[in-house]
Amino acid sequence: MSAEPKSGLPAHIAIVMDGNGRWAEKRSRPRTMGHQAGLKALRRVVEHCGRKGISELTVFAFSSENWKRPETEVSRLMELFMRTLNKEAAELHKNNIRIRFIGDLNRFQDNLRNRIDRVLALNPSDYRMTLNVAANYGGRWDITHAARLIARDVHEGKIQPDEINETLFSAKLATAGGSEPDLLIRTGGEMRISNFLLWQAAYSELYFSSVLWPDFDGEEIDRAIEAYSRRERRYGAISKTQKEKAS
Repeated sequence: MSAEPKSGLPAHIAIVMDGNGRWAEKRSRPRTMGHQAGLKALRRVVEHCGRKGISELTVFAFSSENWKRPETEVSRLMELFMRTLNKEAAELHKNNIRIRFIGDLNRFQDNLRNRIDRVLALNPSDYRMTLNVAANYGGRWDITHAARLIARDVHEGKIQPDEINETLFSAKLATAGGSEPDLLIRTGGEMRISNFLLWQAAYSELYFSSVLWPDFDGEEIDRAIEAYSRRERRYGAISKTQKEKAS
């Protein structure tokens, strides 16, 4: 079971890791060099979040739209993904970090899916943090897939249509069993969430950083957390100040 985060921290941080390609292009290097640098940034961020007591971290590793990129880049990304699994998984498990994969993994080749299965089988039962890796993931796919699962259950008579509610729907999403992100960060200067956790991020605090992902580090995470700590999360209700004025 994951530990509770320290007071004042977001329990769950989600990150759109954007800017690898632009980071490489600024240095006149191939885009794959940016992805390699991005993996180093991910390692730094995971370690920093672990030290701070963040209990859940979700990263957008490969979107369902990324298949539209040049075939050579996609192939290189898959190679990096496989190598990273081989190299980093044991270290994460050693540090009591549980790994989960969310997304449609069926499109990946058998060797990668088999490696993912082996990584999952080694997950520690006593973990202090969960790292969710969104691979071949898209928010619209997630919602559509959940709706399809519910429709099948209705067709098979397992549930009635009037039993469908937000709790049931959430349980059919790829993130079922986890928490909704408190803080969603996007790096690289773009101000959109790009089809990431559309349902789950309904009430997440958004933080956009101009820093390209390979340059992102613990200090940048701390800046995002500091901005988060200054916000009042109301979930559709009025603020404390507004309540005092109304009373």
